Amino acid sequence: MRWSGGVPGLRWEGGRVSVLAYGQQVAFRAVGQRLCPGARGNPCPLGAVVSARATGGQCPECARLDRVHSVAADTIADDPRTYRVYLAWFGPGMTKVGITGEERGDARLLEQGAVAFSWLGRGPLMAARRTEELLRHALKVPDRIPYERKRAVRHELPAPDARRHEIEELYRSAVALPAWGDTLQTLPCEVRDHAEAFGLDGLPGLAGTVTELCDDGVVAGRLLAAAGPDLHLLDSEGRVLALDTRIVRGWGLVAVDPGHRVSVPVRKANTDVQDGLFPT
Repeated sequence: MRWSGGVPGLRWEGGRVSVLAYGQQVAFRAVGQRLCPGARGNPCPLGAVVSARATGGQCPECARLDRVHSVAADTIADDPRTYRVYLAWFGPGMTKVGITGEERGDARLLEQGAVAFSWLGRGPLMAARRTEELLRHALKVPDRIPYERKRAVRHELPAPDARRHEIEELYRSAVALPAWGDTLQTLPCEVRDHAEAFGLDGLPGLAGTVTELCDDGVVAGRLLAAAGPDLHLLDSEGRVLALDTRIVRGWGLVAVDPGHRVSVPVRKANTDVQDGLFPT
């Protein structure tokens, strides 16, 4: 799953992207086994088979290689690029702090499924990282929120004003903390909302989540919304199902009739290289 210009798309092996539009049909059948897609643009040297449920979708060696070159791993201390610290809102009481490369704009926020966010500051990588740590400990905000929690609240979001207010309150608390402003340029609080880009307005209640693909298993439905790596589909039985596209990575896919019944494992919601796969 990739976001470009606020629009979701699925990137195939080789780099081609199938742009997704709300209201279109998504229909495919998985074939064969799930194979590690490799790391950093290189194929997996082992052609390793990976777990159908793993969201990472890589063998241990390829996952290690990707991690070594990740900003999140703190292994690139001399990175000369400018980074931004952000405050992201995913649901009531679910606000996190994070950093992203300035040249990426809000792509990282879209990839994480942030319903709303504001920038906090900008500057060198290690200064941004120190600020992230300061806010985590001083304000008791996390740097990670499980996708399961984000997914569960998308169908009953409070009004935009309430979302904005929660971020503004956290912003005021953050800028009041001493020290971090010496190494980062403070940015004004300007809350941006992604609910429209995600298609979340009026999203029906979640009936279940696809837990894994399997050989000959079908996923089919009308695309209602997309947030982060998730697609929210209305299937032939009238259920709204969430598909975490991270579990699709590494499978071979072929097109099927859009009216086909979903035949992959689905967990009920807790009440407490082919554009042809996506016919319009």
